[in-house]
Amino acid sequence: MIRGRFALVVALPKGRNFADGYEALVGAGLALPVLENKRALLHGQEGGVAILELRNHDVPTYVDLGIADVGVVGNDVLLECGRDVYEPVDLGTGACRLSLIRHPASTGPIRRIATKYPRFTAQILRERGMVADIIELAGNVELAALTGLADAVVDVVQTGTTLRAAGLLEVEVLAHSTARFIVNRQSLKLKRDLLRPLIERLRANARNLPASRG
Repeated sequence: MIRGRFALVVALPKGRNFADGYEALVGAGLALPVLENKRALLHGQEGGVAILELRNHDVPTYVDLGIADVGVVGNDVLLECGRDVYEPVDLGTGACRLSLIRHPASTGPIRRIATKYPRFTAQILRERGMVADIIELAGNVELAALTGLADAVVDVVQTGTTLRAAGLLEVEVLAHSTARFIVNRQSLKLKRDLLRPLIERLRANARNLPASRG
């Protein structure tokens, strides 16, 4: 159990948003622990600030349920998870988009969509009055479009280079995503003296980011 052992628990995602999130928080004056053991999943000394290193999609769950006080996660994950967290700052890093992707030979109606984002995809379908079967996949989603498993896929796109190399088309951008600083709502009340100034510094720093970053 880690509750009560640390002044603040920060959930950071493995992968592309970890370094950006760490840098943003340090730049805002938060005394994060040095990551001495890269294999460890919990970093920090009792009484100080701790870092939980999590899978990307787990960050909102840990923050929502109060195991972590704050976290950094992509908006694509927030759009999918439906967790009740406070999102005070768009950090502006890790830019990507959620897009509808098809094989050029798939020109007929969309009856099956493969995705790692079934909740988000279902919401898009409802908003547009469309009906299609949603196939949830955990691995390479683009393969579903290449093999004919699905008529289209919904997935994260950064530069589009991988899609073009696979011969796939980015048909439509459904949502844009950047890294967000999220806060547990109870922690915001209990630790407001620490979190309110941190949020203001993060906002100020995010406004000063170069437009090309991410």
